[in-house]
Amino acid sequence: MMPCYNEAENVEQAYREVRRIFENLPQYDYEHIFIDNASTDQTVDILKRLAAEDRRLKIIVNTRNFGHIRSPYHGILQAGGAAVICLASDLQEPPSLIPEFLKWWEQGFKMVRGVKSQSEESALMFAIRKMYYNFINRVSDIKLLKNSTGFGLYDRCVIEELRKIDDPYPYFRGLVSDIGFPSHEIEYTQPTRKRGISKNNFYTLYDIAMLGITNHSKVPLRLATMLGFAMAIASFLIAMGYLVAKLVFWDQFSLGTAPLIIGLFFLGSVQLFFIGIIGEYIGAIYTQVQKRPLVVEKERINFD
Repeated sequence: MMPCYNEAENVEQAYREVRRIFENLPQYDYEHIFIDNASTDQTVDILKRLAAEDRRLKIIVNTRNFGHIRSPYHGILQAGGAAVICLASDLQEPPSLIPEFLKWWEQGFKMVRGVKSQSEESALMFAIRKMYYNFINRVSDIKLLKNSTGFGLYDRCVIEELRKIDDPYPYFRGLVSDIGFPSHEIEYTQPTRKRGISKNNFYTLYDIAMLGITNHSKVPLRLATMLGFAMAIASFLIAMGYLVAKLVFWDQFSLGTAPLIIGLFFLGSVQLFFIGIIGEYIGAIYTQVQKRPLVVEKERINFD
């Protein structure tokens, strides 16, 4: 299963690489699903041309862009067969690992996941991702697999458990870790994107990061409570100290406005930070209770 959006320069090569790999694995039958997030380039036209020649190539086209969380998850749930392999259509997740995934799956692992040990992308972004996973594993209720994007193989039993969860805005990486089936990890070096422009930006990466935190940790909320309590005690003690100093040294002690202004801005910034954290949790709850569909499909090709 490959999600795509404006990947006209990559989808045909991605399709042909997967086809070449399975030609060398005749013992496996397969279907190749592309779920398109309402691309505005020639991605769908290219896929339709390929699908007309190969019935194993199946296409789902969404009515609009439903984002980087919902669309891939919907595509996973539409896949049939004994297992589902998820990989990116930009070829930054190498299809060459498919035989290795299948080998470990045959040995009994219900999940075989790719882990980026190194990356040819920005060293800064790789370091930030590493720090994020270190942080979230400290605060999370479950252990999340570091440097894993969801690239890997998932047995049918994993997919059926995901169906039961019925999450309208799912954090896939967290859900598969939460389910807890036996997993094997395969390290790989992420290559640079050779064609096209990455669809990841600051907002999409921030969205994924906050989704992982709000879905799997209560620590930020409890930190807000504990820090608020501690600051209330500290503020009370400082206020009492100022009062005593003023009463003892009435004429010599000047309160001044600088401490008041500094304290006001400090407390205000802390309050705004934790209001933002609470807002993220409320937003996550709001998304859940809306019960909207993952995507709305415009058309399907080769699913009959």
